[in-house]
Amino acid sequence: MMNIILMGLPGAGKGTQADQIKVNYPIPHISTGDMFRAAIKNETPLGKEAKSYIDKGQLVPDSVTIGLVEERLNQEDAKEGFLLDGFPRTVEQAEALDQILAKTNRKIDKVLNIDVDPAILLPRLTGRRICKQCGTTYHLIFNPTKVEGVCDKDGGELYQRSDDNEETVANRLEVNIKQTKPLLDFYSQKEDVVENINGDQDIKVVFKDVQNILDKLK
Repeated sequence: MMNIILMGLPGAGKGTQADQIKVNYPIPHISTGDMFRAAIKNETPLGKEAKSYIDKGQLVPDSVTIGLVEERLNQEDAKEGFLLDGFPRTVEQAEALDQILAKTNRKIDKVLNIDVDPAILLPRLTGRRICKQCGTTYHLIFNPTKVEGVCDKDGGELYQRSDDNEETVANRLEVNIKQTKPLLDFYSQKEDVVENINGDQDIKVVFKDVQNILDKLK
């Protein structure tokens, strides 16, 4: 059994690790965004209810989100394990998840927390630049252009999205840190559940650390 929650601040490389886990382990990657989209597309009762809130620009209430998670975790492909991404976001949701799993004698086996110093994340998240003409994305550190400020493809001018500026990113990180800490504290009370993985390493090294943890659960 391999019931996993994946956590990490924006820019910590959570998406990259989720992709690697999907390729290497036979468990479904369940992200809240994908789950909402599937339920809405399939017009399930909870999907319709979620859509009614989203269409009004309102937050989907916990009761609906938790109901969708329960539906998804009871599908056949999740019976032998799953990778949850984006849920739970609060201690209340974590408690509800424990109750859902207890109904089928399951529990969370590991919380993988991709841990990166927020000071390192700031330049990662503010370094994105986009070509005004063709929309190609670059990064000042990881994928720079040959000529600063000029697109390699068409010579277009590069710009920074408003939500990539330092003030917005710093605020986003602060909100995420405040949200994440109570959750990590909640799971830390359970013996040997939380695994902090150094995300400030090469992507392949990070995944090797993930593999070392997951292979012991097989």
